[in-house]
Amino acid sequence: MSNLQGKVALVTGASKGIGAGIARELAARGAAVAVNYSGSKDAAEKLVAEIKAAGGKAFAVQANLTDPNSIGPLVDKVSQQFGPIDVLVNNAGVYEFSPIESVTPEHFHKQFNLNVLGLLLTTQAALRHFNPKGGSIINIGSVAASGVPSASVYSATKGAVDSITVALSQELGSRHIRVNSLNPGMVETEGVRAAGIMGSDFQKETEAKTPLGRIGQPQDIATVAAFLASDDSLWLSGQTIHAAGGIRI
Repeated sequence: MSNLQGKVALVTGASKGIGAGIARELAARGAAVAVNYSGSKDAAEKLVAEIKAAGGKAFAVQANLTDPNSIGPLVDKVSQQFGPIDVLVNNAGVYEFSPIESVTPEHFHKQFNLNVLGLLLTTQAALRHFNPKGGSIINIGSVAASGVPSASVYSATKGAVDSITVALSQELGSRHIRVNSLNPGMVETEGVRAAGIMGSDFQKETEAKTPLGRIGQPQDIATVAAFLASDDSLWLSGQTIHAAGGIRI
């Protein structure tokens, strides 16, 4: 399938996990993909090499999206390398769970500075280099946006992402830019494995609550992102799509 042939995509936080899966899928469908990373240079370069070996186009570009001064140069490099941007995937994010008694300003700002402010500023910068014909912005949210115990701050950031998606879909529609939220449930990623969730009671409980009977894989999210990136979703904007096997939190 080559329904993204000739498109240029920037995927933030794309060196691992869901972001890497999305970058790999977009490239496989013909897009030239900018693989943004913050600290995982080796993983990003390995992914780029994999994409190129499969005949795709990609390059790795470093930027810490919690630093506003790094965002403009990131987008400039993408435009210089590949030309106008057609697809922006705001995937970079961080999560920390904490009961309300342990919430601190640092805990709050660590998550909001990346998950919300970083998303807004990256979108703002990308719009200056967007294809005049329009395109697609995909914000990676979470089913946790509805609120989960011991994740009040993280849930708040993802609730904000859903609200931003609706606002921007209305603001940017006249420029033929579609904006949608893609909200995964639990997905097996490096971070989930490092947190010891795989094989835990929490995983088993989540699978038991999931109608399709398992947790997700990055590819499950990537194929939906590719649909939202393509003209196959030309009439979708301002939507929140739950890619979570049917689970409702």
